[in-house]
This record gives sequence, structure tokens and C-alpha cells, in this order.
Amino acid sequence: MKKSLLLAALAVLPFCAIAQEKTERLDSVVVSASRANAFTPVTFSTVGKDRLGASDPSHSLPMALNLLPSVVTYNEGGTGLGNSAMTIRGSKGSQINITLNGITLNDAESQEVFWVNIPSLTSLLSGVQVQRGLGTSASGAGAFGASINMNTAFVGADPTGKVELSGGSYGTVIGSGAFSTGLLPGGWYFNIAGNWGRTDGYIRNAKVNSQSVFAVLGWLRGPRSLRLTYLMGNQKSGITWDGIDLEQYYVDRRYNGAGKYKDDEGNVCYYDNQTDNYAQHHLQLNYTRAFGERLFWSNTFNYTRGDGYDEYYKTDRKIKRFGFPSSLQPAVADMIYRKKMGNDFFVVNSSLGFKSSSLDVTGGVNASWYRGGHWGEVLWVKGLDSFDQPSWYDNTGRKSDVSGFLRAEYRPWKWLTAYADLQYRRIGYTLKGVDDDWLEYGAADEDRFDYDRVWNFFNPRAGLTASWGGHKLYASVAVGHREPGRGDIKENIKGDALDIKPEQMVDVEAGYAFTGEKLALSANLYAMEYTDMLLETGRLSSSGYAIKENVPRAWRRGVELSAGWKPLSWLWFDSNATFSMNEIADYTSYVPDADYTMTFPVHYGRTTMLMSPSVIAMVQATVLPWKGGSVSWNGKFVGKQYLDNSMREALAVPSYFVAGLSASHSVALKRGELKFLIFFNNLFNHLYYAAGWRWETYDPASGEITTGSGVYPQAPLNVMVKAAYSF
Repeated sequence: MKKSLLLAALAVLPFCAIAQEKTERLDSVVVSASRANAFTPVTFSTVGKDRLGASDPSHSLPMALNLLPSVVTYNEGGTGLGNSAMTIRGSKGSQINITLNGITLNDAESQEVFWVNIPSLTSLLSGVQVQRGLGTSASGAGAFGASINMNTAFVGADPTGKVELSGGSYGTVIGSGAFSTGLLPGGWYFNIAGNWGRTDGYIRNAKVNSQSVFAVLGWLRGPRSLRLTYLMGNQKSGITWDGIDLEQYYVDRRYNGAGKYKDDEGNVCYYDNQTDNYAQHHLQLNYTRAFGERLFWSNTFNYTRGDGYDEYYKTDRKIKRFGFPSSLQPAVADMIYRKKMGNDFFVVNSSLGFKSSSLDVTGGVNASWYRGGHWGEVLWVKGLDSFDQPSWYDNTGRKSDVSGFLRAEYRPWKWLTAYADLQYRRIGYTLKGVDDDWLEYGAADEDRFDYDRVWNFFNPRAGLTASWGGHKLYASVAVGHREPGRGDIKENIKGDALDIKPEQMVDVEAGYAFTGEKLALSANLYAMEYTDMLLETGRLSSSGYAIKENVPRAWRRGVELSAGWKPLSWLWFDSNATFSMNEIADYTSYVPDADYTMTFPVHYGRTTMLMSPSVIAMVQATVLPWKGGSVSWNGKFVGKQYLDNSMREALAVPSYFVAGLSASHSVALKRGELKFLIFFNNLFNHLYYAAGWRWETYDPASGEITTGSGVYPQAPLNVMVKAAYSF
């Protein structure tokens, strides 16, 4: 009997290995259309599933990628949960193309990814590739500084499961679970994962309550793969994007004025439901077919639905601004209202790839359609017992995006690869209706949006890679274009009615890398030359959007250095550093007067771009002190930054150095593994703020400029612990 079982097991094992290999090969086709390989002459870093799983469970994906070259991250609430943001080479989130299984996650209008809306994404991924610069062609918003390509976990041959429970500072609690059937008879498999998290946050009102669900139903038979993926993210978080006034920061760095008001007795109170609420549902259906060992065809349909609102308590509001009759009393009152939104996003893409020993060719088409609505709802007006008031604003944006690309890598000799990548994009965008402040000074015709524009972009890329032994040498040049976002358009229509232009960039990359048994080194030179670059003025819109304007000429030029050294089997070091110049050739700021009715030009000449440090560096040491255990220490330095493009020292974010320490211990069980992890963030208790924004007004009589700022303080020493069981 035992012999029969052994023979049966030996018979099944090859099938499992083959099934696993086929699954990974077919699944990888889904994301390979936009991914670089070892011979592609672009600058990139790849993070695997194990490294993602070892990150702090409270950290969103940007925070988990913080130690990669040229990456800077921060969290509005000061910890990991909540609104997180990142820059790569100084490029903001709206300039970073982000895809999941080949489908863009960037919001079609703002071009941002709001990471709080997709909590605990790191636990669902099997890998992330971060391309710096223009990278390869991808669907959705054009990469204008970097791209992040993510794929969900591959199916394994055997059933697996995982349960995790984490907790830590500031009332943070996170629980998650996942299960996979593995490959079943008939080729079917099913994966499901769920996550729940909450925190009080570091600053006041930085509370977060979030949930996510991920499920996959798939089928694999021979050369065919069919997969249905569902991803849901739901969050309710306190509004933190106003930050803290810099003067208040030095009095109470945990203060947040969102929702502040006084009751009838004059007591200071805070509205408890000053929150951002959003739910997002992603549904993807993918069919992949292999034709022999060389030809692969992949097709994906995606539908995303998003619904949400921000709720505010505002004091002393003119009620006529919200559509109430001017004769109604009181004319000024405290109010509670919501800014609501709902959107639908459809995507269809198809790619065909051919691979041989000397030639890889991939071509694809992508088409998407977006419809988003924005409107306001008044919930309460102090002094009015009842009212029937419709939305005081309502506007709708529609966007279509059709693109096609053809990419080829040709190896005439084993050591040389020639690369070419051609992409065409056609984008159409319309914006109709009125914005939230259209009644501020009367319903003027120019306050009504009537915007309809079509852009056509051609984005070529080319390069060479030479590789021999453990050495790699590459160079590339790429041209990219990017359309303005909804906020860029509407805020300038309401302001000076400037014609916001698309951005253009020429990206030149050249690098060298060496990989040996114990040592890995790399150096990359880059020059990103911009025309009509859209840059933040430093002001925020009422919903926290950074208002932008075109600057004729700007550049980001620098060198990125990385090193990894493993002197002993139980000890290794990693480090990277970026030294850069991020400059505007000739900058003029347009400063409003105190009533925001006129703007006045202020010329600064050649300046450094806002939130673009000239030095970013990281070092990490990892030790395996005992069987099943590891200890890792890291330190990150970010150089001085500015809150706007004027280089005024009063608006500088001081440089900072932050360290972290983590330790883990694994225990092998009869079935499965038990793992314990602990994370010490901001190990040396450094008090700093990592980002912010500024406002300013101009007095035409005196010529003086008055400025103010909001900054985002980061939490001092904080701790997270995690216990995980997996099989």
C-alpha cells in the first residue's frame, strides 16, 4: 500500500511541476507586454513576493517601496495606513503610470492612484517592477517619470493558506487571511484573500477603517488560460490633506484643524465625521492562449466602479453660494455638506507576443472609456430646520483613450540586444457643468465648463544593451507626452483661463551593472528634458488637489548608484544613492491677491523644482543570526526640498534621516510554518515633516507677498508586530 502511494505521488509530482510552469508562463504573458526584461535598455528595479511579504503590514505599497533608488514616500496621517504618496526622481504620483495585471490603476481624470482606496495590496502581489524614466510602453496615463507594473500572485500546484494578525502603535490593528485551492482536476483553481485594518493615526483625525477583498477564479488547460479577478477596496479615513500650519507644528505637531468649530457656548469642538469615504470595485477577465512555445496571445477586459464622498463641517458659509435664495436667513451659517463622486471605467486590451532565441516582438492595442460625475449635497444648515436644496454644483467628465504599440528586441549576437518601442495614443476629454464654487461671485457664464479636446501623441523609444559575463551596459532614448488632468484644466479655467498644454519629455538613460557571486554594482545616468512641464504652484484646491501650470523648459538630470554585497552567507548589505539636479530654466509664479480676483507675475529665474531633493540615499544591513531568524536595519536620507518652485528658504523642507529595524523568526510545524515579525519605524525618534504645500497672496499696494504652509509631520518611534501562519 505504501509503495503504491509512493508511486502515485511520484506520478503526480511531474504533472504538478509542469502545471506550475505552464501557469506561471501563461500568467506572466498578461503583464509582460509592459515589463522590461534583463536585456531591455531601461532602468528598473524588481521586488518579489517574499520581500513584499516581509514589509510592515501597516504600510501601503509606496511605503513598501521606500528603499528603492530615487523613491521618497510620506503618509499624510504620519504612519502607514491612510493617504500615502510617493515620488520617483521627484516625479509626483500623477506622473507615474501604475498597472495591475496590465490594466492601469491611475484615475482617468486626476491621473493619480489613491493608495488608501486599495489597502493591503502588497499581500496580494507576486511581484512589482518599478521602471524609472519613461520605461516601456504601457496602457493608460503616460509615464512621465516612472511606472509601476504589478501582478497578482500566480496559482500554485498545491492548496495554500495564510492567516495574519498585526497590531501596533496608535491603535493600529490589521487582520488578513488567504486561501488557494491550487490546481484542481480539470484545470480549475480558486484564490481568495481578505483584509481588514484600522488605526487612530498619528495626527488628530487620521483615523482609518479599511477593508479589501481579492478573489480569482481560473482555468488552465493545455495552452489556454482563463482567469476572472475581483478586487474590492473600501475605506473611511479622516481628512488629513490640509496638513498642519508650520507655526502650529512647533506647538502641537499632532494637531489637525479639519472639522473645527465652536458650539453655542463658545467651546472648541471637532466634527467627528470630517472624512473621506470611497469604495472601488475592479473586475478583470483575462484569456491567454499559447501557440506552441513561441507565440502568445493575451486579452483582458476590465471594469472599475468607484463611489465616494468627502464630508465637511464648515463654519460661517454664505448660504447663497450653495444655491439657497439670497433672501433666506441666516445669510451666513455653519454647514455640513458632502462632495460626492461616482465613476465607471471600462478597458479592453489585447497583446500578441513572439519569442525566439534572437527576436522578441510584442504588439498590442488598448482602449478605455471613462465617465465620472462630481456633485454636492448639503446635509445640514445651522438655523434652518428643513430645506429642499438640489446639488449646488454638478459636473461630468468623459474620457476616451485608444493606444497601440509595437516593441521588438533583436539579438544579432548573444551579447548584444537592439530595442525599439513605438506607441501611438489618442485621448479625448470633455468636461461639462459647474464646479463647487461657481456661485461664489454669481453664476457667471465663464464659470460653466464647456471643455472638449483631443490629443494625439507618438512616443518612440530605442536603445542598445551589451551583456557579457556578469556585466551589462545599456543606453536608450525615449520621447513621451502626457495630457493635462481634470484638476489642471478646471482650476485654470476658473483662474486665468490659461490654455493648459500637454507635456513633452525626452528621456536619455545610460547605465552599467555588474552581478557577481558576492557583489552587485550598478550606475545609471539619466537626463529627463521637459517641454511645457506641468508643475504644482504650491496651492491646493478645495478638495486637496495640487494646482499646476506649464513651464516652458525644465529638466531632471542625475546619477543613480546601487550596490549589494554578501561577504558571508549570513550577512549582506544593500545601498543606493541618487544625486540629481531638478531645475526650471526660467520660472515665473502667478500670485493671487487676497481676494483671489487677480494674479500678479513674480519672476524668479532659474530655480529648483518643488519637492525634488538633490540627494536621496539608503543603506541596509541584514543578518541571519540563527536558524529561521533574520534581523534587518536600514537608514534613509532625503535631502532638502522646497514647498514651491521659488527656492525660498522659508518654504524649505529640511533634510532628514530615518532609520528602521525589523526582525523575524520562523518556526517549522508539522504542517505549515509559523512566523513572527516586529518592526521599529523611525528607530531614532526623529521629529520631522516629509512634505507639504504652501499658499501665498500678493499685496499690489506694497508689493509684499504673504505666505503660509501646511506640512505633514511623520510619526516618531512606532512599533508593529505580526504573527502569521501559512501552509
